[in-house]
Amino acid sequence: MEKKMTKAGYVTIIGMPNAGKSTLMNAWLGEKLSITTSKPQTTRKKILGLLTTENEQIIFLDTPGILDPAYLLQEKMVDYVIESSRDADILVAILDMPSDPDGSKLLKNKTLNKIVSSPKSKKLLLINKIDKVKPENLSVLMEKIQKDERFDEVIPISALEKFNLEKPLEMIREWLPEHPYYYPEDEISDRTERFFVSEIIREKIFELFHDEVPFSTEVVIEQFKEREKSKDYIEAAIIVEKESQKPIIIGKNGSKIKVLGQKSREAAEEFLQRPVFLELRVKVKARWRQDASMLKNFGYEPGE
Repeated sequence: MEKKMTKAGYVTIIGMPNAGKSTLMNAWLGEKLSITTSKPQTTRKKILGLLTTENEQIIFLDTPGILDPAYLLQEKMVDYVIESSRDADILVAILDMPSDPDGSKLLKNKTLNKIVSSPKSKKLLLINKIDKVKPENLSVLMEKIQKDERFDEVIPISALEKFNLEKPLEMIREWLPEHPYYYPEDEISDRTERFFVSEIIREKIFELFHDEVPFSTEVVIEQFKEREKSKDYIEAAIIVEKESQKPIIIGKNGSKIKVLGQKSREAAEEFLQRPVFLELRVKVKARWRQDASMLKNFGYEPGE
Protein backbone atom coordinates (compact mmCIF):
# COMPACT_ATOMS: atom_id res chain seq x y z
CA MET A 1 0.00 0.00 0.00
CA GLU A 2 1.44 3.34 -1.08
CA LYS A 3 2.06 5.72 1.82
CA LYS A 4 0.22 9.04 1.44
CA MET A 5 2.27 12.19 0.96
CA THR A 6 1.89 14.50 3.94
CA LYS A 7 3.08 17.99 4.79
CA ALA A 8 3.90 19.17 8.30
CA GLY A 9 5.71 22.11 9.82
CA TYR A 10 6.11 24.59 12.65
CA VAL A 11 4.49 28.02 12.35
CA THR A 12 5.59 30.54 14.99
CA ILE A 13 3.35 33.55 15.62
CA ILE A 14 5.19 36.65 16.86
CA GLY A 15 4.34 40.29 17.52
CA MET A 16 4.21 43.06 20.08
CA PRO A 17 2.11 42.61 23.27
CA ASN A 18 -1.65 42.57 22.66
CA ALA A 19 -1.27 42.42 18.87
CA GLY A 20 -3.78 39.57 18.56
CA LYS A 21 -1.51 36.52 18.37
CA SER A 22 -3.58 34.33 20.67
CA THR A 23 -6.86 35.42 19.08
CA LEU A 24 -5.46 34.53 15.66
CA MET A 25 -4.28 31.05 16.68
CA ASN A 26 -7.55 30.28 18.42
CA ALA A 27 -9.47 31.37 15.31
CA TRP A 28 -7.40 29.17 13.02
CA LEU A 29 -7.74 26.18 15.34
CA GLY A 30 -11.42 26.67 16.05
CA GLU A 31 -10.50 26.00 19.71
CA LYS A 32 -9.65 28.34 22.57
CA LEU A 33 -6.19 27.12 23.59
CA SER A 34 -4.49 30.45 24.28
CA ILE A 35 -6.00 32.76 26.88
CA THR A 36 -6.94 36.22 25.64
CA THR A 37 -7.57 39.45 27.53
CA SER A 38 -7.46 43.16 26.74
CA LYS A 39 -4.28 43.50 28.80
CA PRO A 40 -0.80 43.12 27.28
CA GLN A 41 1.59 40.33 28.32
CA THR A 42 -1.25 37.87 28.97
CA THR A 43 0.64 35.07 27.20
CA ARG A 44 3.79 34.11 29.12
CA LYS A 45 4.75 30.74 27.67
CA LYS A 46 4.65 29.39 24.18
CA ILE A 47 1.40 27.56 23.48
CA LEU A 48 1.42 24.82 20.87
CA GLY A 49 -1.75 24.20 18.87
CA LEU A 50 -2.22 21.49 16.24
CA LEU A 51 -4.31 21.81 13.09
CA THR A 52 -4.37 18.44 11.32
CA THR A 53 -6.22 17.72 8.08
CA GLU A 54 -6.15 14.72 5.77
CA ASN A 55 -2.73 15.56 4.34
CA GLU A 56 -1.35 18.39 6.47
CA GLN A 57 -0.36 19.11 10.04
CA ILE A 58 0.26 22.73 11.01
CA ILE A 59 1.96 23.17 14.38
CA PHE A 60 1.20 26.70 15.59
CA LEU A 61 3.30 28.26 18.34
CA ASP A 62 1.69 31.22 20.10
CA THR A 63 4.40 33.24 21.83
CA PRO A 64 4.60 36.06 24.40
CA GLY A 65 4.67 39.60 23.08
CA ILE A 66 8.01 41.07 22.08
CA LEU A 67 9.08 43.62 24.70
CA ASP A 68 12.08 45.19 26.36
CA PRO A 69 12.48 43.06 29.53
CA ALA A 70 12.20 44.86 32.87
CA TYR A 71 12.74 41.79 35.06
CA LEU A 72 13.78 38.12 34.84
CA LEU A 73 10.34 36.73 33.98
CA GLN A 74 10.13 39.04 30.98
CA GLU A 75 13.63 37.97 29.93
CA LYS A 76 12.37 34.36 29.94
CA MET A 77 9.38 35.43 27.85
CA VAL A 78 11.63 37.02 25.22
CA ASP A 79 13.77 33.85 25.24
CA TYR A 80 10.63 31.85 24.37
CA VAL A 81 9.98 34.08 21.38
CA ILE A 82 13.52 33.73 20.03
CA GLU A 83 13.70 30.00 20.71
CA SER A 84 10.29 29.32 19.14
CA SER A 85 11.30 31.26 16.03
CA ARG A 86 14.70 29.67 15.58
CA ASP A 87 13.55 26.38 14.05
CA ALA A 88 10.23 27.51 12.60
CA ASP A 89 9.41 26.58 9.02
CA ILE A 90 7.18 29.65 8.75
CA LEU A 91 7.16 32.89 10.75
CA VAL A 92 3.91 34.83 11.09
CA ALA A 93 4.47 38.37 12.38
CA ILE A 94 1.41 40.35 13.49
CA LEU A 95 1.28 44.13 13.35
CA ASP A 96 -1.38 45.80 15.50
CA MET A 97 -2.27 48.69 13.23
CA PRO A 98 -4.34 50.86 15.65
CA SER A 99 -1.42 51.04 18.10
CA ASP A 100 1.32 50.98 15.43
CA PRO A 101 -0.13 52.92 12.46
CA ASP A 102 3.15 53.33 10.59
CA GLY A 103 4.53 49.91 11.56
CA SER A 104 7.68 51.31 13.14
CA LYS A 105 7.16 49.80 16.63
CA LEU A 106 7.24 46.29 15.23
CA LEU A 107 9.40 46.59 12.13
CA LYS A 108 12.23 48.49 13.86
CA ASN A 109 12.20 46.33 16.98
CA LYS A 110 15.63 44.79 17.68
CA THR A 111 14.25 41.39 18.68
CA LEU A 112 12.06 41.19 15.58
CA ASN A 113 14.99 42.17 13.36
CA LYS A 114 17.04 39.41 14.92
CA ILE A 115 14.27 36.87 14.34
CA VAL A 116 13.40 37.75 10.73
CA SER A 117 17.04 37.90 9.66
CA SER A 118 17.05 34.09 9.43
CA PRO A 119 17.01 33.11 5.75
CA LYS A 120 15.68 29.57 6.24
CA SER A 121 12.02 30.26 7.08
CA LYS A 122 9.19 31.72 5.04
CA LYS A 123 7.88 34.96 6.54
CA LEU A 124 4.34 36.27 6.53
CA LEU A 125 3.33 39.69 7.89
CA LEU A 126 -0.28 40.17 8.92
CA ILE A 127 -1.67 43.66 9.51
CA ASN A 128 -4.28 43.08 12.21
CA LYS A 129 -7.34 44.97 13.50
CA ILE A 130 -8.00 46.61 10.14
CA ASP A 131 -11.68 46.89 11.13
CA LYS A 132 -10.58 49.71 13.47
CA VAL A 133 -8.67 51.87 10.96
CA LYS A 134 -9.49 53.99 7.92
CA PRO A 135 -9.06 52.23 4.54
CA GLU A 136 -6.85 55.02 3.19
CA ASN A 137 -4.46 54.66 6.16
CA LEU A 138 -4.29 50.91 5.56
CA SER A 139 -3.42 51.53 1.90
CA VAL A 140 -0.53 53.81 2.88
CA LEU A 141 0.82 51.24 5.35
CA MET A 142 0.43 48.36 2.88
CA GLU A 143 2.36 50.30 0.22
CA LYS A 144 5.14 51.01 2.70
CA ILE A 145 5.45 47.48 4.07
CA GLN A 146 5.30 45.74 0.70
CA LYS A 147 8.71 47.31 0.04
CA ASP A 148 10.10 45.43 3.08
CA GLU A 149 11.90 42.54 1.42
CA ARG A 150 12.16 40.58 4.66
CA PHE A 151 8.58 39.34 4.26
CA ASP A 152 7.37 37.00 1.53
CA GLU A 153 3.76 38.16 1.81
CA VAL A 154 1.81 40.96 3.53
CA ILE A 155 -1.92 40.42 4.23
CA PRO A 156 -4.44 42.63 6.10
CA ILE A 157 -6.74 40.78 8.54
CA SER A 158 -8.98 41.11 11.57
CA ALA A 159 -8.36 38.15 13.87
CA LEU A 160 -11.18 39.08 16.25
CA GLU A 161 -13.72 39.48 13.45
CA LYS A 162 -12.28 36.42 11.63
CA PHE A 163 -11.87 38.55 8.49
CA ASN A 164 -9.55 37.38 5.68
CA LEU A 165 -8.00 34.58 7.79
CA GLU A 166 -8.31 31.92 5.09
CA LYS A 167 -5.87 33.66 2.72
CA PRO A 168 -2.84 33.55 5.07
CA LEU A 169 -3.78 29.99 6.02
CA GLU A 170 -3.67 29.06 2.34
CA MET A 171 -0.18 30.57 2.12
CA ILE A 172 0.94 28.57 5.15
CA ARG A 173 -0.42 25.34 3.63
CA GLU A 174 1.40 26.10 0.39
CA TRP A 175 4.71 26.71 2.22
CA LEU A 176 4.55 23.66 4.49
CA PRO A 177 7.38 21.22 3.77
CA GLU A 178 6.74 17.57 2.93
CA HIS A 179 7.15 15.70 6.21
CA PRO A 180 5.41 13.02 8.28
CA TYR A 181 3.14 14.26 11.03
CA TYR A 182 4.97 15.21 14.22
CA TYR A 183 2.00 14.47 16.50
CA PRO A 184 -0.93 12.01 16.55
CA GLU A 185 -3.77 13.16 14.32
CA ASP A 186 -6.31 13.42 17.15
CA GLU A 187 -4.23 15.75 19.38
CA ILE A 188 -4.83 19.51 19.51
CA SER A 189 -1.86 20.44 21.75
CA ASP A 190 1.14 19.00 23.55
CA ARG A 191 0.09 20.70 26.80
CA THR A 192 -1.71 18.89 29.63
CA GLU A 193 -5.16 19.59 31.05
CA ARG A 194 -3.44 20.84 34.23
CA PHE A 195 -1.64 23.49 32.21
CA PHE A 196 -4.79 24.72 30.48
CA VAL A 197 -6.72 24.95 33.75
CA SER A 198 -3.91 27.04 35.26
CA GLU A 199 -4.06 29.31 32.20
CA ILE A 200 -7.84 29.63 32.51
CA ILE A 201 -7.47 30.79 36.12
CA ARG A 202 -4.78 33.29 35.07
CA GLU A 203 -7.09 34.63 32.38
CA LYS A 204 -9.84 35.24 34.94
CA ILE A 205 -7.35 37.03 37.22
CA PHE A 206 -6.45 39.34 34.32
CA GLU A 207 -10.14 40.01 33.68
CA LEU A 208 -11.13 40.65 37.31
CA PHE A 209 -8.15 42.54 38.75
CA HIS A 210 -6.35 45.71 37.76
CA ASP A 211 -3.06 47.60 37.99
CA GLU A 212 -0.01 45.46 38.78
CA VAL A 213 -1.85 42.58 40.48
CA PRO A 214 -2.48 40.34 37.41
CA PHE A 215 1.12 40.74 36.26
CA SER A 216 2.39 39.76 39.73
CA THR A 217 0.42 36.50 39.89
CA GLU A 218 1.23 32.96 38.87
CA VAL A 219 -1.08 29.93 39.11
CA VAL A 220 0.15 26.50 40.20
CA ILE A 221 -2.09 23.42 40.06
CA GLU A 222 -1.27 21.53 43.26
CA GLN A 223 -3.81 18.72 42.88
CA PHE A 224 -5.71 17.44 39.84
CA LYS A 225 -7.73 14.32 40.58
CA GLU A 226 -10.05 12.74 38.02
CA ARG A 227 -12.86 10.94 39.83
CA GLU A 228 -15.31 8.52 38.23
CA LYS A 229 -18.23 8.87 40.64
CA SER A 230 -17.93 12.56 41.52
CA LYS A 231 -16.57 15.83 40.16
CA ASP A 232 -12.88 16.12 39.33
CA TYR A 233 -11.01 17.79 42.19
CA ILE A 234 -8.64 20.64 41.34
CA GLU A 235 -6.67 22.60 43.91
CA ALA A 236 -4.81 25.66 42.65
CA ALA A 237 -2.46 28.08 44.35
CA ILE A 238 -2.48 31.70 43.24
CA ILE A 239 1.01 33.05 43.80
CA VAL A 240 1.46 36.77 44.51
CA GLU A 241 4.61 38.78 45.21
CA LYS A 242 3.52 40.91 48.18
CA GLU A 243 1.52 40.42 51.36
CA SER A 244 -0.53 43.49 50.37
CA GLN A 245 -1.71 41.71 47.21
CA LYS A 246 -3.14 38.72 49.08
CA PRO A 247 -6.20 40.54 50.51
CA ILE A 248 -6.84 42.11 47.10
CA ILE A 249 -7.23 38.65 45.55
CA ILE A 250 -9.28 37.34 48.49
CA GLY A 251 -11.54 40.40 48.93
CA LYS A 252 -13.68 41.32 51.91
CA ASN A 253 -15.02 38.14 53.53
CA GLY A 254 -13.64 36.17 50.58
CA SER A 255 -15.88 37.96 48.05
CA LYS A 256 -13.28 38.39 45.29
CA ILE A 257 -11.82 34.89 45.39
CA LYS A 258 -15.36 33.47 45.38
CA VAL A 259 -16.13 35.24 42.09
CA LEU A 260 -12.73 34.24 40.69
CA GLY A 261 -13.37 30.62 41.66
CA GLN A 262 -16.83 30.58 40.10
CA LYS A 263 -15.74 32.09 36.79
CA SER A 264 -12.64 29.87 36.65
CA ARG A 265 -14.65 26.73 37.40
CA GLU A 266 -17.24 27.51 34.73
CA ALA A 267 -14.53 28.11 32.11
CA ALA A 268 -12.60 24.99 33.18
CA GLU A 269 -15.74 22.86 32.91
CA GLU A 270 -16.42 24.24 29.44
CA PHE A 271 -12.87 23.42 28.37
CA LEU A 272 -12.71 19.97 30.00
CA GLN A 273 -16.31 19.10 29.12
CA ARG A 274 -16.94 17.65 32.59
CA PRO A 275 -17.84 18.97 36.07
CA VAL A 276 -15.07 19.99 38.47
CA PHE A 277 -14.72 21.08 42.08
CA LEU A 278 -12.18 23.91 42.14
CA GLU A 279 -10.48 25.12 45.31
CA LEU A 280 -8.30 28.24 45.25
CA ARG A 281 -5.68 29.34 47.77
CA VAL A 282 -3.45 32.43 47.78
CA LYS A 283 0.24 32.20 48.64
CA VAL A 284 2.93 34.87 48.84
CA LYS A 285 6.29 34.23 47.15
CA ALA A 286 8.29 37.45 47.45
CA ARG A 287 9.84 38.71 44.19
CA TRP A 288 9.11 35.45 42.38
CA ARG A 289 9.36 37.18 39.00
CA GLN A 290 13.03 37.93 39.76
CA ASP A 291 13.91 34.55 41.29
CA ALA A 292 15.53 32.10 38.85
CA SER A 293 14.87 29.08 41.07
CA MET A 294 11.17 29.85 41.50
CA LEU A 295 10.75 30.62 37.81
CA LYS A 296 12.25 27.23 37.00
CA ASN A 297 9.81 25.56 39.42
CA PHE A 298 6.94 27.39 37.73
CA GLY A 299 8.02 26.04 34.35
CA TYR A 300 9.71 29.11 32.89
CA GLU A 301 12.50 27.25 31.15
CA PRO A 302 13.45 26.89 27.46
CA GLY A 303 11.30 24.22 25.91
CA GLU A 304 8.48 24.65 28.42
